[in-house]
Amino acid sequence: MPLHFFFFLLLSSLRPATLSGFGFPFHNAGNSTFSALLELQEDDMASLLLFKSQLQDPYHSLSSWEEGGFNWTGVTRSNQTGRVTILNLTGLNLSGQVHSSLCNLTFLETLLLSRNSFSGSIPACFGQLSNLRTLDLSYNAFAGEIPGALENLSQLIDLDVGNNMLSGEIPVWMGNFSTKLEKLSLGFNGFRGEIPESLLLLASLKLLDLAHNNLVGKVGDFRQQMEYLNLESNGFSGTLPCFSSLKESLSVLNLANNSLVGGIPTCISSLRGLTQLNLSFNGLRYGVSPRFVFSEKLVVLDLSFNELSGNLPSKIVEAPEKSGLLLLDLSHNRFSGGIPVAITELKSLQGLFLSYNVLTGEIPERIGNLTYLQVIDLSHNLLSGSIPLNIVGCFQLLALMLNSNNLSGEIQPELDALDSLKILDLSNNGISGEIPLTLAGCKSLEVVDFSSNSLSGALSDAITKWSNLRYLSLSQNKFTGALPSWLFAFPGINTLDFSGNKFSGYIPDVNSNTSLNFNNNDVGRRVLISFRELSIKTFVIVADKTELSFNYDLSTVTGIDLSGNLLHGEIPESLFGLRGLEYLNLSRNFLDGQVPGSLGRMQNLKALDLSHNSLSGQIPENISSLGNLTILNLSFNCFSGIVPRKQGYWRFPGAFAGNPDLCVESPSDGCRTKNFAVKHGRTFEDMDDGPISVWVFCISAFVSFYGCVIALFCSARTRNYILQTKI
Repeated sequence: MPLHFFFFLLLSSLRPATLSGFGFPFHNAGNSTFSALLELQEDDMASLLLFKSQLQDPYHSLSSWEEGGFNWTGVTRSNQTGRVTILNLTGLNLSGQVHSSLCNLTFLETLLLSRNSFSGSIPACFGQLSNLRTLDLSYNAFAGEIPGALENLSQLIDLDVGNNMLSGEIPVWMGNFSTKLEKLSLGFNGFRGEIPESLLLLASLKLLDLAHNNLVGKVGDFRQQMEYLNLESNGFSGTLPCFSSLKESLSVLNLANNSLVGGIPTCISSLRGLTQLNLSFNGLRYGVSPRFVFSEKLVVLDLSFNELSGNLPSKIVEAPEKSGLLLLDLSHNRFSGGIPVAITELKSLQGLFLSYNVLTGEIPERIGNLTYLQVIDLSHNLLSGSIPLNIVGCFQLLALMLNSNNLSGEIQPELDALDSLKILDLSNNGISGEIPLTLAGCKSLEVVDFSSNSLSGALSDAITKWSNLRYLSLSQNKFTGALPSWLFAFPGINTLDFSGNKFSGYIPDVNSNTSLNFNNNDVGRRVLISFRELSIKTFVIVADKTELSFNYDLSTVTGIDLSGNLLHGEIPESLFGLRGLEYLNLSRNFLDGQVPGSLGRMQNLKALDLSHNSLSGQIPENISSLGNLTILNLSFNCFSGIVPRKQGYWRFPGAFAGNPDLCVESPSDGCRTKNFAVKHGRTFEDMDDGPISVWVFCISAFVSFYGCVIALFCSARTRNYILQTKI
């Protein structure tokens, strides 16, 4: 009989008391057969029932709590005494105030109340629970200050009150009350003042999380063997210390989003155990020393959103071939010069963010050696040359953002090898040629922005293979030919922008396969900001030392922009039947005929621009019924008739300019005719704009930008990552 099988049979035959002698504790987080052998002690039972009676329990999570019951949810009791030693009510959707009867459980060693909706102040009587080793009250709605009575918990090893609404200063006794305290989490509260000096000296402390508070002062030089230090999103100022006492122990250092200044001291790289370093969103300046080189243990390096300058560091880790670096973010600084070839030696790299710098030169040809890359963001630099063909070696790539550079050349057909790609942004460059047919292979694409380049030719049917599209912009290029019949057929599309090209012919009819977003009548209330500024919030989650998880948030206003082309004919009535549209811009074309009556169905419409066409007939009365409409421009057409004041068009000043046969009713002199010295729209033969037309075009262009926002929490691309560490 195998030895491990014999050992299993031996364990199965032993009584609980015997097992505890072998060092196998039987804690019950729910229903344990062993714990049920001894009935819950009477006083503890009464205390728990009284505690339960004061709570709201909408999902009946504590329905097993009843007299005579053995298996009480979340309750672990001693097999010898029947006294409660562990109470674990994590994530049971409980709410209300914590009744003081809980403090009668004097044998408690572990109390876990996290991820509920408990409110009120933290009971001061918790200080009576002298046997407590772990107290977790995180992710609730506790308010007020930390009660001073907790100072009596001299056996406490782990205290977590993060993600509540606590305030006041961190008590001065916090670093003295327990010589066994290893983990202290006070993050995401409203604590103010400075870090007590006692915390800098607490020898047992291994994890300190004070993130997202209102703490101020200088960052102290901690003197213990700490492994995790998170002071993110506070008001700490001054320069960075060396943390020399933490040289061998510190694994995670997060000082992001503070007011730290000065340079990055080279001694930071001497923290030999460091796996994650985040100094982003500070005021750090100057260049990065060539001696700023880390051990191969480093997994995350984020120096983004500072004022660092000079060349990019040519060497980041001592042995690149052994490096486990997953995320390198040096974006939003003032780095200049070229991208060092040494970066392409970081074979484990999965996220590379160098955007918003002043980088020049070409993208390194060897970037394709980084076969684990999921995200490349080199946008908003001065990079030149063509997209290196070797980039297809990054076959796991999910996002490629090269926009706002000086790139040239053509889109290579071989890019179809990037078949996992979700985001492809090449906008604001000098790329020419046609969209390759082979890009049909990139079937995972969700965001495509080729705007503001010199791309040409007719639209390829390859685009129809991008069935997951949410955003597509081909604006400000040189595309020609007719708009294809499949234009509105993408099932999940939110934004189509084909403006500023030379598309001709008619606007195709909207078919039955049109995007559900275009037809959705319930899109909520959103604010119109910028239409062409593509902003993406990416999330990078570092779950362990070998894996990075990428996701992004794209919140769009639903819109279509076909302005600035050579389109003619009538506007299809089916287009105005898209009830989910919030933005529609057909301006600066050669459209004629009347505005379809179905316009009144577009109750979500916030911006409508039909200016600079040859539309005729009367202004539809049902436009005034569009309650969400905030921007209207029907100027420089051939509309006629009377616009009654009672229809509320006074809300849109200048919306009817340049329609000589249109009478706009005013309260003083009745019907006024706005005669401007301009033509009734444009013709194919006359493409020259006079001074007045140019001036009005500036207005029209401004309006056309007012459409939708690919929304994020700041004007530029923002990124966030979540540190998950186990100690």
